[in-house]
Amino acid sequence: MGSHRIDKVENLIKHELSLILLHKVKDVDLGFLTLTNVRVSPDLRIASVYFSVFEKEKREIVLERIKQKAGFIRTELAQRINLRFVPELRFFIDDTLDYVEKIEGLIKKIHEDDKQKNES
Repeated sequence: MGSHRIDKVENLIKHELSLILLHKVKDVDLGFLTLTNVRVSPDLRIASVYFSVFEKEKREIVLERIKQKAGFIRTELAQRINLRFVPELRFFIDDTLDYVEKIEGLIKKIHEDDKQKNES
């Protein structure tokens, strides 16, 4: 479990990155993007940023666009937060919702199969 300081830094970075992506990054290809989580290494040097994209087919394109703009985003972040070192930003697609949908689909299929067995 992370320390209180790490939790505060993660929340601060997530908040500021949300604002940067909303107001500073001008790219219509990003579409509907949501930051879901930020995890910072114990030495605060690396921040893993997880996001979801509404349109599943655009995920890889959005990931590439954000990686291309990582330097700009990090520079903007450096101007907004007061840390000795601005963490290196690593971006990842959060596919947790896909996993949840898959599990729900499997559970629904099991219930339908059970219902069909009970009716016959």
